[in-house]
Amino acid sequence: MHRSKWIVLVTLPSLILSLSLFIIFFNVHFLKPPPPNPSSKLSTMYPNQTQFSLMIGILTRADNYDRRHFLRLIYGIQSSPLATIHVKFVFCSLTKPEQRVLISLEMLRFDDILILNCSENMNSGKTYTYFSSLPTLLPRKYDYVMKADDDVFIRVEPLALSLKALPRVDMYYGFVIPCASMNPFVEYMSGMGFLLSWDLVEWIGSSEIPKESVFGPEDKLVGKWLKMGNKAKNRFSNKPAMYDYPGTNGRCSHELIPETVAVHRLKRWDQWLRVLEYFNVTKGLNL
Repeated sequence: MHRSKWIVLVTLPSLILSLSLFIIFFNVHFLKPPPPNPSSKLSTMYPNQTQFSLMIGILTRADNYDRRHFLRLIYGIQSSPLATIHVKFVFCSLTKPEQRVLISLEMLRFDDILILNCSENMNSGKTYTYFSSLPTLLPRKYDYVMKADDDVFIRVEPLALSLKALPRVDMYYGFVIPCASMNPFVEYMSGMGFLLSWDLVEWIGSSEIPKESVFGPEDKLVGKWLKMGNKAKNRFSNKPAMYDYPGTNGRCSHELIPETVAVHRLKRWDQWLRVLEYFNVTKGLNL
């Protein structure tokens, strides 16, 4: 009897230690919360210091899974103390069974997808549907809303810095076309990435002017709507900080420069690699 009691007293601490280690291991490896949404990092690093808000809508296609995952990495490691910035991927209605499953997983995991009530198209109203849907589609208002392509690299901090002193209303910002022009009132902003203040987004959704002119070169149509509605009295063309990748589009292109806000027409992985290396995006890692 005494021997049995002695064995129990000796082994009990070992059992408690083993059980404690198991509980710690289980909690660390199985019960830890998932890593945060990469896009949410842009808005949570400086929650009490931001001066304005911006939603970047990247217009893409449902089947572009790899591009979305890559861009989540690109924007998940960027931030700015000046702005609350949310990045969303925007495309039209789903058409394939596998899209409904795979994109549902993305939405559950990342919460960064907006699905518009439209059919994928070029120059047939997707841009109008995007802007006109936002007041009812989004759970909140933003000071600015951006429409961007999925082949553009946007540097979030320089973008926010360039917006800091600009008006928050009646604002139209981007890269003015024609390429050689520096006058933001001459035509319209390139589709690489242009920005509207929230009041203009609401106007697009409520005015008959855009609704009656949705077919045609969509970025050019935005400039037409604003001109017809006597809107966007505040305009800013951010040249030379926004441009097309070197050698891809004549006078819209130039060499990479340190003050870059956006580089467009990144169609190949070697182009992305050159841009990321130029801006030292992975600094601090010696792999």
